[in-house]
Amino acid sequence: MKRVIEERLESQGINAIYEEETGRENLSGISPYTPGSVLDNWTAAEIPVVFRTNSESPDINDTSDPASDSEFSFERDACMEDSLDFEDDQGCNLSPDLLRMVEQDEKQILPHKESVEIVSVGEGQEVKIGTCITPEMKRDLVELLQEFKDVFAWSYQDMPGLDTNIVVHRLLIKKECKPVQQKLRRMRPDVLLKIKEEVRKQFDAGFLKVVKYSDWVANIVPVPKKDGKVRMCVDYRDLNKASPKDNFPLPHIDTLVDNTAGHSLFSFMDGFSGYNQIKMHPEDMEKTTFVTMWGTFCYKVMPFGLKNTGATYQRAMVTLFHDMMHKEIEVYVDNMIAKSRTEKEHVQVLRKLFLRLKKFQLKLNPAKCTFGAKFRKLLGFVVSEKGIEIDPDKVKAIQGLSPSRTQKEVRGFLGRLNYIARFISQLTEKCDPVFRLLKKHNPSEWDEEYQKAFDKVKQYLFNAPVLMPPNPDKPLILYLAVFENSMGCVLGQHDESGRKEKPIYYISKKFTECETRYPPIEKLCCALILDNPKAETKAVKGSAIADFLASRASEDYEPLNFDFPNEDLMCVATTEEDASEEIPWKLNFDGASNAVGNGIGAVLVSPNGDHYPFSSKLDFDCTNNMAEYEACIMGIRAAIERKIKVLEVYGDSALVIYQLKGEWETRDPKLIDYRKLVLELAKEFDGFNFCYLPRDENQMADALATLASMIKVNKQEDVKPIRMSIYEIPAHCYDIEEDEEKEDHPWYHDILQYVKNREYPDQASENDKRTLRRLAIDYVLDGDILYKRRKDQVLLRYVDAVEAKKI
Repeated sequence: MKRVIEERLESQGINAIYEEETGRENLSGISPYTPGSVLDNWTAAEIPVVFRTNSESPDINDTSDPASDSEFSFERDACMEDSLDFEDDQGCNLSPDLLRMVEQDEKQILPHKESVEIVSVGEGQEVKIGTCITPEMKRDLVELLQEFKDVFAWSYQDMPGLDTNIVVHRLLIKKECKPVQQKLRRMRPDVLLKIKEEVRKQFDAGFLKVVKYSDWVANIVPVPKKDGKVRMCVDYRDLNKASPKDNFPLPHIDTLVDNTAGHSLFSFMDGFSGYNQIKMHPEDMEKTTFVTMWGTFCYKVMPFGLKNTGATYQRAMVTLFHDMMHKEIEVYVDNMIAKSRTEKEHVQVLRKLFLRLKKFQLKLNPAKCTFGAKFRKLLGFVVSEKGIEIDPDKVKAIQGLSPSRTQKEVRGFLGRLNYIARFISQLTEKCDPVFRLLKKHNPSEWDEEYQKAFDKVKQYLFNAPVLMPPNPDKPLILYLAVFENSMGCVLGQHDESGRKEKPIYYISKKFTECETRYPPIEKLCCALILDNPKAETKAVKGSAIADFLASRASEDYEPLNFDFPNEDLMCVATTEEDASEEIPWKLNFDGASNAVGNGIGAVLVSPNGDHYPFSSKLDFDCTNNMAEYEACIMGIRAAIERKIKVLEVYGDSALVIYQLKGEWETRDPKLIDYRKLVLELAKEFDGFNFCYLPRDENQMADALATLASMIKVNKQEDVKPIRMSIYEIPAHCYDIEEDEEKEDHPWYHDILQYVKNREYPDQASENDKRTLRRLAIDYVLDGDILYKRRKDQVLLRYVDAVEAKKI
């Protein structure tokens, strides 16, 4: 082992000191490394760099026919002469998009909190299954995995790739963009060895081929892995800038998560080296060329880091599984989720999926697959049968944040919250002080108000709600909350029992400067526009629909016959049975119980719209629900006295209404007798119905109950019924008419005289004169007719009482 290491190091022109360990011999040549420890068995010294050239090594720029790819030698020495032109490694940093793709690809699909069991499907071949399944399910699942073990790829050689007739990746280049040839960058010798190993591995798997004279040349960007290896990425930033965007859509994360949650069993799968299973178009292979110390290579398969690779992969997955998506499986690029509600159904879904994978030779990565899980992480959320939860790792990351000191830190905090915004009620209102920090040039002042909002959000995440996916067979419930500078709403539905409401989505929005000046009703309209985050209203031009229908007109079209089919029919009358049906009366009731007293109110409304109010004060202690029942009984007895036969009862107490309808159970002993009495009284009617009414539509009964609870009445005094009148004209208008009858001139006589003759009324004070001059500015006289000029220059004619009655 010592001799082999020395020979490899010498071949790279590096002098090293090898020191054997005392004690037990380590035959593997690898020693365990403890985090934080420092190696002290190496000595550093300034030594000259040794360059070696090998005359036997072929020139990569030779114009002669190249050797076949299978005969390419990786054992030749790397030529590092001074004549070679290198590029500094300052530009080797990964772009943010590529770095995010690398981090996402390295994350393994592991169940959240749920333990897994490793089962063997062959010699040295293992996969993971959940431990919460039944023994029968486990047996069937293991048998299925053993039967279809060839759908997994255990190495690059097990991955033949998808058929080119199904999908192939193209690299289109914008006409105005010129090819870019990057210069070779310098790297450390130990990194070069790891890159050489990875290049050899991909070359042997058939992913690469040798290429010469390519117009596009990129550099390798090494990305260290946790296990000490190096992921070989290619800097395709120049090529990506020259490529147009493929607009094939990726699934919406919210929709995918909603479609997955609510099932009892899941299987999560990941494609083995997913992108490399799709082949490049032969004409575009050379555009993927990258340079190394041992030559230039290009990809024969779709590489990692290219633009539009996600769209190409998603297009391939839709082509393969379009009939199973959103029903039995969900697909997000190279991630596949099989879902079911029963164990038997889950095995059937997996068998169908494996048959499809086997047919099209799409291979799975066994290290990133988990079968038969009850719950787990998915795209930043935790999905299970009970609903959708926030990923605890994301909550932990937010909880660990310190108070922000710069705009970048503030935006980072708000960005993390935005990803889980669907779980946070009134997010904009809670974070309003934090949003104000972004308006300042230097948000370094973190005072108590900001800290309070910061801690409030953290405390909320400790008990974040569990969201349920929407059920298309049930009606949606929308609650709105409008504040001065923001709005919030929650979309929900009833659960399976129909008694509890479960949230689906929380939405919040900060009003713009213009919207803050809207009246409350317009702010509510703004909130209604944002009530559904997953199905935005799309406007379709009417002419486009008309053109579409006109282009597909039916040849056997017959015009409609608008003539009445029976011209002798003179009238249509109701039958005797329909005519005998009585129009129902309406009863609105409400009760009020507060510290001042208890009161009840009820209003009977006739079919003609006449209102008959009733109000009573309760001179005994009672709860609010008891007061509601008392008001309902008072209104029903009043209807019985009037011999009403059909009655519709409306109340704004959901508890009382649904208990009387029998949908909710009456558990309070105080209310059981009330419910029995109401149902007995209801037998006096031919038709009787209970309906829930929002409080805003039950204002009269509410006002009567509040009045009865607040007023103090002596028992010996008789209070007459309250008479309510409606005035349509202000009281002073009658005074004007009376004044005109007493005097011979109209009510605007003083203004007319001043505009016409500049005369003031008799006995007018200086203040009256000043007011008259100010008023006369907006008046215009045309003959003897006086007009007032509005701001939009429209003239309004002034009339006296006689002319007003004629108008």
